[in-house]
Amino acid sequence: MAPKPLTPPILCLVTDRRRSLDAPLAETVALAVEGGVNMVQLREKDLPGGRLLALALEIRQAVGDRALLVVNERVDVALACRADGVHLGEEALDPATTRRITGDGLLIGRSVHSLRGAVEAHNRGCDYLIAGPVYATGSHPGAAPAGLGLVEEAAAAIPIPCLGIGGVNPQNAAAVIAGGGSGVAVISAILSSDRPKEAARDLWEAVKAAWESRPSSLKVASA
Repeated sequence: MAPKPLTPPILCLVTDRRRSLDAPLAETVALAVEGGVNMVQLREKDLPGGRLLALALEIRQAVGDRALLVVNERVDVALACRADGVHLGEEALDPATTRRITGDGLLIGRSVHSLRGAVEAHNRGCDYLIAGPVYATGSHPGAAPAGLGLVEEAAAAIPIPCLGIGGVNPQNAAAVIAGGGSGVAVISAILSSDRPKEAARDLWEAVKAAWESRPSSLKVASA
């Protein structure tokens, strides 16, 4: 069975329940999806498997089929909650090994921080990439921003969707898309807002407008 299609433009919400203010994470995620998020990466590295699965099931129920759900690194949890994919860090399981475990039914993504890492991830069978940090970000205060160059180089070198992450907001999201990105991934831009639905809508409108203004040839290359 083939995985669900990953259709650009993509607005991905990467979770961090500690930033979800006073609302339960599943509730905040559901509001963000109403605002335009079409992909959710469940990334709660400190949770043990049982609690992570319970949270994944809550989010799956809250989101339904309105957005793709991918689980960070935990292949077992992704399979158990019937997620749409699994997202790997650069030091996580090899994508090819992950594919042998999951079969062909799940999307496999990877975080990359260099052009070399992007090319390797593609060669090892990834379906999409998240590259960054593009801009300075409080989520990774010690990481030097890669700038738009990483997204531009990766998008030009490989034929799978590449999302920019790190310090992305409604004011700079369009630049990521114009540089070749198929979308953006955010954490605090939505989760730290007291109006997550509206925050997601502002981001989605910026991403969608930038995507629609791109030449058709670039859209095909990024899809």
